[in-house]
Amino acid sequence: AGRDATRAFASGDFTPAGLVDDVSGLSPQELLSIHGWLSFYSDNYDPVGRLVGRFYDENGAPTEALREAEAAIEEALKFQAESEQRKQQFPPCNSEWSSAKGTRFWCSSQSGGVNRDWAGVPRKLYRPGSQGSHCVCVRSTGPPWGQPDSSQHSDRGDLDNPHLEQYEGCHPLAQQCVLT
Repeated sequence: AGRDATRAFASGDFTPAGLVDDVSGLSPQELLSIHGWLSFYSDNYDPVGRLVGRFYDENGAPTEALREAEAAIEEALKFQAESEQRKQQFPPCNSEWSSAKGTRFWCSSQSGGVNRDWAGVPRKLYRPGSQGSHCVCVRSTGPPWGQPDSSQHSDRGDLDNPHLEQYEGCHPLAQQCVLT
């Protein structure tokens, strides 16, 4: 009581070292955790005062640190929305591995927890600025993502996206691929 433990709500570190109000350097996911706690408290409790410190001055007015934290949370929310949109466009593949059979990737209309009216084909997705790739399901018919359904497209869905690569040894339109 009487001290700001904002960072601890994101990190889970409720030791004296973690019970601090400094939120600088937190990841977008940790900032989203703080946002969740702020929403919980504002939705379920009536404020009775403000804690003077990093985020509010002695008059209860917001400080520059609060504005910076709120801006960082807004950026994290924007990042989360963009990630969700990417997941709708390129849902993760289903996969399994065994020493006897190798790795199998496959797509279904529910792969990655994204329900949709298409199954797609497995592809490697490379994100700019990231190392490595991960398997995603790619729509192989219709217009590319975000383009209106018109006769101006090649009816290849998102297969021509420059960040995608076909799995070597797999048929280009197969809904599953086995790599031994």
